[in-house]
Amino acid sequence: MADTGEAVQAPKSGDEGGQPRSGNGSRFSGKTKKQRPFWQELPILILIAGLIAAVTVTFVGRPYQIPSQSMENTLLIGDRIYVQKISYYTGEPKPGDVVVFAGAESWNEGYRSIRSDNAVIRGVQNFLSIVGLVPPDENDLVKRVIAVGGQTVECCDEQGRVMVDGEPLDEPYIKANQPWRTDGPNAPFPAGRIFGPVTVPEGHLWVMGDNRAESSDSRAHINDALQGTVPVDNVRGKTSFKIWPPTSLGPVRSQDPRSHGGE
Repeated sequence: MADTGEAVQAPKSGDEGGQPRSGNGSRFSGKTKKQRPFWQELPILILIAGLIAAVTVTFVGRPYQIPSQSMENTLLIGDRIYVQKISYYTGEPKPGDVVVFAGAESWNEGYRSIRSDNAVIRGVQNFLSIVGLVPPDENDLVKRVIAVGGQTVECCDEQGRVMVDGEPLDEPYIKANQPWRTDGPNAPFPAGRIFGPVTVPEGHLWVMGDNRAESSDSRAHINDALQGTVPVDNVRGKTSFKIWPPTSLGPVRSQDPRSHGGE
């Protein structure tokens, strides 16, 4: 009896089990891509990471380490801070900002390069500096902005306070200051606390440490060509965070001494 249903077709010659073949005779439509060994990819990953780090250090910011007690108790010796550049792309430093800057000529007396005399090692240090792993080869300092271009700064009023444009400042961040006496055989004492008036040139800053008794700042360079002021172009960025040690983690806030408040 004839089968009236559809016939089951046998596979044609060259077709195993009815599975389709690709045009080149392979069972699969393409070859599986072989992955590179990790040791071959590692240099590429390192290069990419280096480029990202270099761009970040150049345009965003970099870490620094505090070497002295001049900014205590805001910043302690050994603290690591993150100094960002973004804030000053659209404006200049303001009173109360804690900034890192390269010292002007008179500030660099006694500074010695931190680079090796060996050309190879020096080259490695310069490269690591580009990616933020080694400090730049310059005399970078950290201080608080007290007055900016066009303002007149001096010390002191009857209570021993620094004045800007004739108005005394409220500076709760100061850790220690030399005693201020208005009477007695040593009055006023000490004479080194008195300075000015100095009118800050446009494009410059007057900076001071929070630990006034232990800070070599604008006061110590008042007799140089810039009267102790720092060019804004020397500013490397604004101190924003303490990133080490863990017990010190947190923001470094600007505090404008003229407005009696902070950011």
